[in-house]
Amino acid sequence: MFIDTHCHLTDNYISGDLHDVITRAVDAGVDTMICPSADPKDVVKAVQIAEKHSNIYATTGIHPEYAGIDASEYLTDDILTNPRVIGVGEIGLDYHSGKDNRDAQIKLFEQQLDLAKKHNLPVAIHTRDAEEDTAAILTGNINGVMHCFTSSWGLAKTMLDRGFFFSASGILTFKNAPEIRETFSKIPLDRIVIETDSPYCAPVPYRGKTCEPAFVIETAKVLANIKNLSIEELALILRTNTKKLYPKIS
Repeated sequence: MFIDTHCHLTDNYISGDLHDVITRAVDAGVDTMICPSADPKDVVKAVQIAEKHSNIYATTGIHPEYAGIDASEYLTDDILTNPRVIGVGEIGLDYHSGKDNRDAQIKLFEQQLDLAKKHNLPVAIHTRDAEEDTAAILTGNINGVMHCFTSSWGLAKTMLDRGFFFSASGILTFKNAPEIRETFSKIPLDRIVIETDSPYCAPVPYRGKTCEPAFVIETAKVLANIKNLSIEELALILRTNTKKLYPKIS
């Protein structure tokens, strides 16, 4: 059975009934899911979903698109000490639309890293067109995962040396993503986890459709081929890796 390490399940994202989405995931071989927050309004919602469903955990964080807010208003001690909250994410930097708010993004990122360190929680990192700043900031004593990793092998080597994990998403299956497959062929197997990033990045053969946790199996098939493993072997390894990444998973 697989763990989808990053799937947005709050009502801002999900299409249809959450119970049905969970049922389809379990039927497909995905028995555990991790629900992150990106929108500050989703922090409490993600925790409530995790509290309601025994096979769902939460990571709570604020995406860089909300730069300028005070993260501590949302990532309170009560939230970050909740037993169902296993990490801080997704957080990071995104310069895809420009660097006009670079300073505000960095301030929000660093504030959330400090909160993660305070509560001894791993982080789920979003980085897009911001490799240099991401690497420069993530030099402190913190562990985590490079979520939906599509950046360069150069950044991968840097973050491998710092103990980070790397999450493969449906993008791994895209025909126009040979460089990403090459990067994951180089990343050591014991440092890889898997995700859907639902509702985004639906893998082949579902590309263009709303993604959901059940689809993680398609990414797993490609990753298993890259690593020359059976699906069953890969599932066991990824499960072990995920529990090392997120020790609060029971």
